[in-house]
Amino acid sequence: MTDDAAAAPTCLAHPFPGQPHAPAGCAAARGLDGRPVHAAALKFFWGPMDCGKSTMALQMNYNHARQGRRGLVTTRIDRSLGPQVTTRIGLAHEAIEVTDDLDLTALVRGRWAEGERVDYLICDEACFYTVEHVEQMAELVDSYDVDVFAFGLATDFRSCLFPATQRLFELADEVARIQVEVLCWCGREGLLNARVVDGRVVREGAQVVIGDTVDTAEVRYQVLCRRHYRSGDLGPRD
Repeated sequence: MTDDAAAAPTCLAHPFPGQPHAPAGCAAARGLDGRPVHAAALKFFWGPMDCGKSTMALQMNYNHARQGRRGLVTTRIDRSLGPQVTTRIGLAHEAIEVTDDLDLTALVRGRWAEGERVDYLICDEACFYTVEHVEQMAELVDSYDVDVFAFGLATDFRSCLFPATQRLFELADEVARIQVEVLCWCGREGLLNARVVDGRVVREGAQVVIGDTVDTAEVRYQVLCRRHYRSGDLGPRD
């Protein structure tokens, strides 16, 4: 056996929970959702605030469920502060809150042990997950043939990559920027998420602080182009 073969993930994919492991040469086998075994992928969709990440996450869940697939929706630090995925256009869906000690692999295996199918995971606000959670996403894809669709920001208020985002860029089979355009107040494309406190852009503090994009929030965020992010110019005020 070669070193590469020894290091390769063990195939633990099941056509259905409780049935035998897929046989040797199982590339041609199919699960109950009709998709070939070993076709799973880790896909990461990213963009600045207000570009529709959570909306796309719920649309992805709807599309897969409509075709008979069964999945779990997870999130962390949603704007609602509850175990749900919410969007600024009014859509919402109940979700599993991801905590530091939640093991995504164990979550799926537990549902399988209860006789529940899990074909995919929707991971919203993935930028706030831990690096270990991202490793678990890859494990679900490679060893358990579960699709994982992750959605999140690329950078924080300091314009630095979130640790989980960096790992997703490194490990994901596909990385795509969400194409819904977000504009800076000047009309240029919005790239960076500025944290605003007392009407001023702040560049120091905890990496994760809950806020919103509305002007009335005590701590709010505003998407700016690079030029105005660097200058701290939030645009004209009434």
